Amino acid sequence: MKEVIYWSPKEVADWLTKRGLQEYSETFKSLNGQGLLRLKEDDFKRPPLSLVSSDNGRLLLEMIETLKIENHIEEHKNGHTNGHISMKDEINSNDHSFTSKAKKNGMPNGVRKDMIKIPMPVEVERSQAFPDEWKKTFIAFLYALCCFILTTVMISVVHERVPPKTEEGPLPDVFFDHFDRVAWAFSICEINGMILVALWILQWLFLKYKSIICRRFFCIVGTLYLYRCITMYVTTLPVPGMHFNCSPKLFGDWEAQLRRIAKMIAGGGLSITGAHNMCGDYLYSGHTVMLTLTYMFIKEYSPRRLWWYHWICWFLSVVGVFCILLAHDHYTVDVIVAYYITSRCFWWYHTMANQQVLKEASPSNLLSRVWWYRPFQYFERNVHGVVPRSYQLPNLWSWLPTRQATYSRLINEA
Repeated sequence: MKEVIYWSPKEVADWLTKRGLQEYSETFKSLNGQGLLRLKEDDFKRPPLSLVSSDNGRLLLEMIETLKIENHIEEHKNGHTNGHISMKDEINSNDHSFTSKAKKNGMPNGVRKDMIKIPMPVEVERSQAFPDEWKKTFIAFLYALCCFILTTVMISVVHERVPPKTEEGPLPDVFFDHFDRVAWAFSICEINGMILVALWILQWLFLKYKSIICRRFFCIVGTLYLYRCITMYVTTLPVPGMHFNCSPKLFGDWEAQLRRIAKMIAGGGLSITGAHNMCGDYLYSGHTVMLTLTYMFIKEYSPRRLWWYHWICWFLSVVGVFCILLAHDHYTVDVIVAYYITSRCFWWYHTMANQQVLKEASPSNLLSRVWWYRPFQYFERNVHGVVPRSYQLPNLWSWLPTRQATYSRLINEA
């Protein structure tokens, strides 16, 4: 094995590729082995490394330390210790005395020293550090689907409790006092939301660790919609404006309610598809949840150098949220609460997922007291470290069964 200190930039790039750290290849294109070994934690706190690394280089520095240990062991193989070769002493079996001078083996006065095997840490392979575990992803998908269906059912239930706008008008809102309603604004909000979701799905298809990231998205969005079921049920707000055309109440007709729920699910809960004509789902805004969450996932799992892409997605998200208020389809408090809960759930989940110590319940780990901590442990137990922003072309053929060719061996008899 060639010593790391003599590696060329190409050998450094090959080592990074084998370890699944291709995101550093562009930055380290002129870095040799000596420069690789000199990397410190402070180097990742300033550009350009601070723009590439999401974990302050922790994973790369750990691999470099392992590389130093492996290189040290390689230099001292085959009995080389302190620059001398260890040799066995020849002993005369008759008088039990040494028949030859003791050979130097790295110890003074010719004292013999046996080789001691010291267990060294084994580097974890990238495939073992970030396993796919599609079964867990499917469970997370079922969880998110159940929460979405439950939210739709809750909207239909709460719709029956909303007071008529002729009896109880909209609540006072500072934003409504300063901005008049724009009828087409809510359509812009939903169009922006669909664009962000489409961009996120397209980006997800090219991710290398798509199973882990998709599982995290389903867990967070399912939890957010579950919280939404509770808030809209416990507090029923009047309609935010007199422009609402709410569907007539069914007064216990469960068959009609099921048809209405199915229609809303089929339309994705969007007003632009004509599927959402019920009132009562105000606290908090589901549209704000999707606009905020898709933008945060797009930014978190895309390279830092695509700053223009991040700004475009941020602009779509902010304009969409502003159009919700401009259309007077939600109170301002609905949007504020939705953003707060969405951003905190995203940051809490990813902080816990990126720190191995937070995956273990302990008295000092206060985050382990949240009710979804056990499911979190189940989903993130085998994910070690920060998931890299690695991309690869989607392999469509991997879903098809492969047929292995069989070969016959011809044996010629003499």
